[in-house]
Amino acid sequence: MKIILTQEVSGLGAPGDIVEVKNGYGRNYLLPQGFAISWTKGAEKQVTVIKRARSAREIRDLGHANEVKDQIEGLKVTLKARAGDGGRLFGSVTPAEIVDAVKAAGGPTLDRRRLELPGHIKSTGSYPVRIKLHPEVTAKFDFNVVQG
Repeated sequence: MKIILTQEVSGLGAPGDIVEVKNGYGRNYLLPQGFAISWTKGAEKQVTVIKRARSAREIRDLGHANEVKDQIEGLKVTLKARAGDGGRLFGSVTPAEIVDAVKAAGGPTLDRRRLELPGHIKSTGSYPVRIKLHPEVTAKFDFNVVQG
């Protein structure tokens, strides 16, 4: 089955890529989740629009990725969250909140889908966060959640 990816799928490709997958994987997972659209001649014309949008928010090259990595790793990122007794949060910290906290700390605008969290963040403390900036560059920083 030929499909066009609309989002990055690890091990498969990036948005705008036309890939061949098994019928069940495409029909039962990629299409319903919105990770891909079926390939047609008309849909192939949309590939340029998808790739243009991707290039607008993408890190330009390896050198730029290393600059952003140095900038991120030098930040002290802290988020105030409502918490109860013992530091247990009401809810959990989402990747979007982490991206907003990085921006508030003076960092660059990041894509929340590229964050790799150590699991669900449901209590106060310090957590290691990784972000894949480029296929060859991954930045690591500590993220502090404090009671606020």
